[in-house]
Amino acid sequence: MSTPSVDVSQNGTLKNYDSCSSSVAELDDIDFSRIPRPRNVNIERKGSLDERSFSEAQMMGNSPPPPSRAEYYSRGLDHFDTVHSPAKWSGFTTPRSPFGAEPHPMIAEAWEALRRSLVHFRGRPVGTIAALDSSDEKLNYDQVFVRDFVPSALAFLMNGEPEIVRNFILKTLRLQSWEKKIDRFQLGEGVMPASFKVLHDPVRNTETLMADFGESAIGRVAPIDSGFWWIILLRAYTKSTGDTSLSEMPECQKGMRLILSLCLSEGFDTFPTLLCADGCCMIDRRMGVYGYPIEIQALFFMALRCALLLLKQDAEGKEFIERIVKRLHALSYHMRTYFWLDLKQVNDIYRYKTEEYSHTAVNKFNVIPDSLPEWVFDFMPLHGGYFIGNVGPSNMDFRWFCLGNCIAILSCLATPEQETKIMDLIESRWHELVGEMPLKVCYPAIEGHEWRIVTGCDPKNTRWSYHNGGSWPVLLWLLTAACIKTGRPQIARRAIELAETRLSKDGWPEYYDGKLGRFIGKQARKHQTWSIAGYLVAKMMLEDPSHVGMVALEEDKQLKPVLKRSNSF
Repeated sequence: MSTPSVDVSQNGTLKNYDSCSSSVAELDDIDFSRIPRPRNVNIERKGSLDERSFSEAQMMGNSPPPPSRAEYYSRGLDHFDTVHSPAKWSGFTTPRSPFGAEPHPMIAEAWEALRRSLVHFRGRPVGTIAALDSSDEKLNYDQVFVRDFVPSALAFLMNGEPEIVRNFILKTLRLQSWEKKIDRFQLGEGVMPASFKVLHDPVRNTETLMADFGESAIGRVAPIDSGFWWIILLRAYTKSTGDTSLSEMPECQKGMRLILSLCLSEGFDTFPTLLCADGCCMIDRRMGVYGYPIEIQALFFMALRCALLLLKQDAEGKEFIERIVKRLHALSYHMRTYFWLDLKQVNDIYRYKTEEYSHTAVNKFNVIPDSLPEWVFDFMPLHGGYFIGNVGPSNMDFRWFCLGNCIAILSCLATPEQETKIMDLIESRWHELVGEMPLKVCYPAIEGHEWRIVTGCDPKNTRWSYHNGGSWPVLLWLLTAACIKTGRPQIARRAIELAETRLSKDGWPEYYDGKLGRFIGKQARKHQTWSIAGYLVAKMMLEDPSHVGMVALEEDKQLKPVLKRSNSF
């Protein structure tokens, strides 16, 4: 059953297109007729897409048949090479569970809402708009965001509907090739747009795309995460469908190389992490995450690993593979050593000496022990740990950020021991991190004088609201994937059941406010698409854990460093 797309351009202006080369242009479509259609390739027979290690670039071995759900849970999905679930689900609902459970009544409603959010360009679905809330000013919520579309894409892939994902990947690839100028300054060639919008000209009966590369964003910051999400989604498409023809297209190979060129370039930085501005990711406003935020570093790591699996072994591909391998080793060591915090590390920092020099320094970043916030001592459980928000010269941001820690688990940036400790922390601090509506985007909120300094008195990021300790239902899918990968689905199930008590009744809000997530966000849009899609993806993953293989990578056996904390700082 088809559903008409939403006209997302009713309020769009159609003048001065030619003068805005970085924003509006008439697209010359990729010739879809010359693109090979998806091949019915069975990944199991070819071997795992994820078996290429950092020093290898070819498929290896045969895969065993997919285990049962109980086997997946019991062993924590150690082997994602067995994942391939192309079966199509019909209509607005998910099918009856193969394990006998009846679908929740919210699922049909969610699928209907997700399909209403579809955006079409020249007759093809190319994405989903951010929100369908008509009760307030749209701002940019009527656009297709790269990061927002990821859970929608996963939902369609899990439902056996890959065409929209394919179209989205190709369309954003074309947008990447645009000339990108902001105030006479040209951005890097590989920058992916934050979002795009379809504009209809009823007089000429034409459609054009308007892309935003940061020139319209809050703070005018280009999105660093869009390129990483694009690579991760390309790998998810390939993993789900078994079709390698899309990723092997010269255009896709070039698109990946352009993104990699930006983030693998040499410079003045002495760290393997990426130096970032505030507002370059999901937290797209000033929130003190400039420097080396965990979200970007984890996505960077995962995108590098996905690119390693997707790049062809031609001359250009091999050059990038070598660079990726070197960066991954350095990045994994740096993150696992310096960003990791548990009770032992809190004790070490508490006793740091400062003003140390030379290679023998223990406190390598000259972190002042008095900078340890009071809340950390009570927050850190006996058994548990997490990757902190940021590390830099004399700076450790001790806040917990959900997305970065979940991606660290899914990408195997976290060691198995660290994965366990992250899940232990979530269970131990359920009241603080989950509360009454999953899931805190970060913890704790900043307030008072610190809030004024860090956010610039941002009226939207007040304490326990929006990015400043707000609760975001979209994070359910990331939590669920991490729970299944670590063999602890009961944590995800508990969080989903909490969301089901209110999410639909409240109109699928963008976020919730308050220490416990008890109140609908004061500026939250209703019918937020990624809140809807995040719920669907979480439910489908629990129903069929093999779906987690789209977004989870296997541990690379050559990336098992022996971490010694005594000389780590």
